[in-house]
Amino acid sequence: MLHNECVNCLLGGAEVLDDRDRKILDALQRDASVSVADLAERVALSPSACSRRIQRLEETGYIERRIAVLDRERVGVPTTVFALVKTAHHSDEWIESFRRAISDLAEIVEAHRLTGSYDYLLKIVLPRVEHYDVVYRRLVKRIELFDVSAFISMETLKAGSAVPVDYAV
Repeated sequence: MLHNECVNCLLGGAEVLDDRDRKILDALQRDASVSVADLAERVALSPSACSRRIQRLEETGYIERRIAVLDRERVGVPTTVFALVKTAHHSDEWIESFRRAISDLAEIVEAHRLTGSYDYLLKIVLPRVEHYDVVYRRLVKRIELFDVSAFISMETLKAGSAVPVDYAV
């Protein structure tokens, strides 16, 4: 196994994460409101050392931002629809136009470009399924699409934004 200094040299001087850094990242992505004192205790550091590590993780881009996860039922958007989109266009200009077309539709909370039979997957959150038509009409007014197939989520079996931190270097 390489020492952190050797790995650091191989990575061109980039910081190398250790197990404490990974534990801090994991804890913060599950609950960013945890106090530095509690977090420091969990990872066996002083609060000031833990605070410095958090600051370094933010400065080096491991932590993009801290957010609050809202209760979708309480804010009135409990319904999830996944829309699979096909397009006849694949140019960089069209992709940028599509990105602009979906960017300010607040109900579209995720968009992914895909391989396979469909080109894009949109995750849409709505007050009720009937509202999908409103979002659909606003979208197709903005950009030409070849085919859109919508699927209503009946139940969320797993949700979250936490990612595995074991791969972080």
